[in-house]
Amino acid sequence: MPLLLLGRAGGAHAAGDTPPTPRGASVGAGLPAPGSYTLPRLGRAPDGEVLDHRGRAHRLHTLLGGRITVLSFMYTYCRDPEGCPLAWAAMDGLHALLAAEPALAARAQLVSLSFDPHNDTPQQMALFGGQRARLAPVRWHFLTTASVPWLLPLLNGFGQDVTVETDARGQPTRTLNHLLKLFLVDARRTVREVYGVATLSQQALHNDLRTLAMEAP
Repeated sequence: MPLLLLGRAGGAHAAGDTPPTPRGASVGAGLPAPGSYTLPRLGRAPDGEVLDHRGRAHRLHTLLGGRITVLSFMYTYCRDPEGCPLAWAAMDGLHALLAAEPALAARAQLVSLSFDPHNDTPQQMALFGGQRARLAPVRWHFLTTASVPWLLPLLNGFGQDVTVETDARGQPTRTLNHLLKLFLVDARRTVREVYGVATLSQQALHNDLRTLAMEAP
């Protein structure tokens, strides 16, 4: 099922889904209080084989099941200030917030999945993740894929566009052009929110995580 992307200000909802209830009283930075609103169900997260930072193969659905996930596509050498570094800052801030909330951290996780399996090998992802990739109170997966053909179904399934920039001679460079998107996926592997440059903040992520954690199992 293709994902229907919604802005945080509202908009259309997928056929058959219940429209989100209005977000309630705001807290901090004009954001609604956790639990005062309902996040819509935007579609099933795609599945495919991924590699963790130790080189072990997993099905993405296996990793997503049972935990609320914030997932970001990235590549380790991205320098676009409105791209991967912005996503990293928000996720790293969320990581710190979760570290202070063990009960929520036990139900949540972060996933960074590379756009560039050629450069971002499991070893490179381990270096990039550093201590955050190791066992810790807050789970953070640093993932890649075996090759581009393994990656493409995940990009297509999430609706994440990416193109390779070319030089003056038309030759591909190492720069990947993409719109920043972070995906909030519930414990049943359903995408519940998509964040872009205009809507991304660690507080919004935190509030939405807490809102999903309040939902009935």
